[in-house]
Amino acid sequence: FVHVRRQMGDNPEFNPICNLYVCTADPKNYRIAYEWATTMGDVKKNRPGPEFFMVDIPMEHQLRMQILVLPEYDINIALGSDYTGECKKGFLRQAMFRADQMGMLGLHAGTKIVRVRDAASGKLKTFAVFMFGLTATGKSTWSCHQLGLDPEQGEGTWVAQDDIVFLRRDGSSYGTEQNYYVKTDVDPRFQEAMYSALTHPTALLENVMVNHKGELDFLDERLGENGRAVINRHQLKVKRGKKWISICYESINTPPIEELDGIVFAFITRRNTIMPFAQRLTPEQGVLAYLWGESTHSFATVPEKAGESVRIVGMDDFIIGAQGRKVNVFYDIVMDLVHRYPGKVHFFQYNTGGMGEIIEVDQATGKKKLVRKAERVPIDLMAALQRAHLRGNAEHAPGRLGTEYVVRCEGVDLSAWDPARFYSQEQIDAYVAELVAGRRAFTDEIADQGLRKDIVALAHKELDRIAGRISAKAERWAEAQALTLTAAEDRAPGYVLPWPRAVR
Repeated sequence: FVHVRRQMGDNPEFNPICNLYVCTADPKNYRIAYEWATTMGDVKKNRPGPEFFMVDIPMEHQLRMQILVLPEYDINIALGSDYTGECKKGFLRQAMFRADQMGMLGLHAGTKIVRVRDAASGKLKTFAVFMFGLTATGKSTWSCHQLGLDPEQGEGTWVAQDDIVFLRRDGSSYGTEQNYYVKTDVDPRFQEAMYSALTHPTALLENVMVNHKGELDFLDERLGENGRAVINRHQLKVKRGKKWISICYESINTPPIEELDGIVFAFITRRNTIMPFAQRLTPEQGVLAYLWGESTHSFATVPEKAGESVRIVGMDDFIIGAQGRKVNVFYDIVMDLVHRYPGKVHFFQYNTGGMGEIIEVDQATGKKKLVRKAERVPIDLMAALQRAHLRGNAEHAPGRLGTEYVVRCEGVDLSAWDPARFYSQEQIDAYVAELVAGRRAFTDEIADQGLRKDIVALAHKELDRIAGRISAKAERWAEAQALTLTAAEDRAPGYVLPWPRAVR
């Protein structure tokens, strides 16, 4: 075995010391330890944190492939997998579990600092942006994208983290990784900064196509679609004139809300039918976006489930224990911030998919057929939508999903993307009904996992409003409970040892 000891985070409160043991009976497995170690920092005595352990035995027979998690003992075991991501997520999953017990909230989200010139006042404003998104929705892409901001006016985007952070009750967040483990399917036309880091000599690449001239082709996935790399975050650079400028933020943490002009929680989904490309949400709708954690399967990913919804609480498939408790804490933290800092906490949802897709199902075989492809949202339009929200010059109108849709931004009229141009009213109603039914069923599922009754009631009330009717079930849901910021049950399932007792 090779043993690597590294430390997560860089803050005065919570920095888990991570011990990775990788079986090296096959010498190629040294790369797993090396890649993972590159994402973490050196162990420092002045950074407190619990001690985590993970054992990876890649040579275990694949019939016995499994990931074993013993969260109460801070131990994770990977058997039969040589995927570096299992080690990365093993420690991050464990860290989120412990952070939740300390009153923070582990989030599957990228973070960045964005500075924009406010459309109304002309003054520069600084926002911390949390980007939520399931795999293949564009979370990493949009965490690094410069959004067409004007650096000559002092505007810009600076990346802090691309995967896991710990949200604190003052609106700040603690980052986890010093460098990033990313997918390599990068097009330099749209992901300049990521491409710059991937082609820098410090990048550690795997499963990437190299031609006979030694040239990299990140978009050639004929031999496999799981190209991965560890990149140096300081090499995330964009070209300004003749210079390459780093877009890496000065810290892996983001500041508290008191030091900012605002915080943005942005939820990225990928749908191809009636979902608008940009929506402004109320705080309550923001909590529900976190609860429902939506996206869809595509023909490119899972053909047999193409068009079907995917829902994962917090867009985070690494939650240990009852998922409803995560939503409870998210509700408490953001509602407290909204109450204490009115006008400074913002919620948006972006659809990075498209519109107009039609899929038919053969009733005899159940096989799906793509009748009409979606028209994808243009990259420059998505950038303009996010830019307009941050600058404060997007125009909104009430939408059929109960949120406020962007109808015009930066001089662009979005009427061309009205679902009525792609579908009949009957088709639109069917898509809405399907969405409501799926969200309602998922809400009930999470209600059985500790979701508070007031949040369940909030969800069903919102869904009733979208459906345009008052549900006969309405009386089942309890009245809203009083806001309680210290409810221990929201942070620690009863079977888990209190965090201080688990520290070694």
